[in-house]
Amino acid sequence: MQEKIKEIAARVRELRDISDISIEEMAGKLALSVDTYSKYEGGEEDIPASVLLEIAQNLNVDMSVLLTGEAPRMRVFSVTRKDKGVSAERRKDYKYQNIAANFAHKKAEPFVVRVDPKPEGTSISTNSHPGQEFDYVLEGTLKVVIHNNEIVLEEGDSIFFDSGYEHGMQALGGKPAKFLAVIL
Repeated sequence: MQEKIKEIAARVRELRDISDISIEEMAGKLALSVDTYSKYEGGEEDIPASVLLEIAQNLNVDMSVLLTGEAPRMRVFSVTRKDKGVSAERRKDYKYQNIAANFAHKKAEPFVVRVDPKPEGTSISTNSHPGQEFDYVLEGTLKVVIHNNEIVLEEGDSIFFDSGYEHGMQALGGKPAKFLAVIL
């Protein structure tokens, strides 16, 4: 996993350099401290998926380029077989699988996300990112915390929200939860 983090960080650094954007400028665009951004780009810390998506947008590349080093080639359709999406474990609490990594010029980033249960009383880590997000629960029970609200979602339930607000998810019932997340 550490090697993958370093590979992604190297691609980000190279594309930022090619785009003639300074570290300070990119950190500002992402509303991050220069120190935090430098750790991401240096491969010292894992880059959250939401930040990686923002970086891709600022560099005018598909997120797949940052994750895999290859530009997506499919333009009419792209099929991703069950459990065969591009692994993108971008936050320690979640396991992401990009399920449209090979489709060019996407208007959204779809992921299947797995959240493992944590001990009772564990706080939920939150993040925010520009745009909107749609989450549809595929398996398990998921608690969503967003803007001082707690919503419990069961299989088949969904939520659509402004992802600029701090939000986070937690699996309930002592079992993992799996959901489809579409980031717009």
